[in-house]
Amino acid sequence: MNRVPISKTKIETKLAIIRESLEALKEMGEMDKDSFLSDYKNFAVSEHYLRRALEAVFDIAGHIVSRYSFSPGRRPDSYKGLALALGEKGIIDKDFSKESLSQMAGYRNRMVHFYDELTAEEIYEIITSELGDIEKIAHAAVRVLENPEKFNLEIDEQKF
Repeated sequence: MNRVPISKTKIETKLAIIRESLEALKEMGEMDKDSFLSDYKNFAVSEHYLRRALEAVFDIAGHIVSRYSFSPGRRPDSYKGLALALGEKGIIDKDFSKESLSQMAGYRNRMVHFYDELTAEEIYEIITSELGDIEKIAHAAVRVLENPEKFNLEIDEQKF
């Protein structure tokens, strides 16, 4: 059976978005809480970059997971499903996929569908204590690019 290779360019493009977003979020997270909360723009900027980072994380997850075969009815059909599939396929630790990455999937959905319920306080908490989880996913994607055969994958090095 011919397998569809993962696109190195596509994953690297998404990793660049994650790096850019994390850089901006870390800068925002260097503010003390009162300063952060005193200006709505800090919340808006942080929300934007956090959403971009999470979208890139799940774009990478979807791209990788789509290269695997699944038995009927088992193909992931949600962001949480993608998180769990990355654990099942050994791309990331299973416990991390069930706990942290699944929570990221839920938060991504909350950001997109319940954006009016987000608070500056919760965004500040995330950018000051949870960014390491996004970095873990980025590192996992780099490992896939460096050793695709370890994950039973192939890489397409061509530019698209």
